Amino acid sequence: MNSFRHRLIGLPALALLITAAGCSSADDGASAAVPSAGTKATELCRKLDKALPAKVNGESREDPEPASALTAGWGNPAIILRCGVTRPPKMIDPKVAEGGDPDAVAGGVNGVDWLMEKQEAGAYRFTCANREAYVEVTVPKGVDTSTVLIDLAGSVKKAIPEGIAD
Repeated sequence: MNSFRHRLIGLPALALLITAAGCSSADDGASAAVPSAGTKATELCRKLDKALPAKVNGESREDPEPASALTAGWGNPAIILRCGVTRPPKMIDPKVAEGGDPDAVAGGVNGVDWLMEKQEAGAYRFTCANREAYVEVTVPKGVDTSTVLIDLAGSVKKAIPEGIAD
């Protein structure tokens, strides 16, 4: 009877292990939270989605899950673009504008202004400024950030007009 009880206890653990293994994916596809953009920003983001290049930094486009016109991705580890994000607090921080924040720097690439923020584990997050919708690009550690922004600048200029996001 004691042996039977041990087998019964082992069955749920085995079932849990099989279920967990069945749910894991061999595909290392990226995921990205879809922004909750307003109507105007969503319209602009859809326009941007159609204008985005097939390749960024030499990497092919592989959009993250869940699928949305507000997100895009390239490569593995993925360069992730999210359109319609909220304005980052550091964008209006006077220390950043004065160059007093070592983890956030304002600058421009090919006519698009960006706020660069250093993230954990060596990644960088860029958020475009002075456009009618905020576009955020997260670049993993080790990826040439200037090439990424050069590849995306034309699409951002084409789809997101200059101005102030709501």
